[in-house]
Amino acid sequence: MIPVAVMNLSMAASGEKVRMVSIQGGHELRKRLADLGLNIGEEVYVIQVACDGPMLLGVKDSRLAIGRGMAHKIMVEPA
Repeated sequence: MIPVAVMNLSMAASGEKVRMVSIQGGHELRKRLADLGLNIGEEVYVIQVACDGPMLLGVKDSRLAIGRGMAHKIMVEPA
């Protein structure tokens, strides 16, 4: 089996499609992300990455922006 490269979401580039594999945070962060539709196993499309700013993401039929700090706690793999 070929190992899959896991990275934090903040390292993903614009136009990249990734799958969430884990969340490096507590219950409140997990709940907040779930409320936004970001759950383990979810495929996320990175629409836009601003230098040191928020990331614009596509999840299902929605778009949402999250800060770099939050994105840094979400571990993803290529989808």
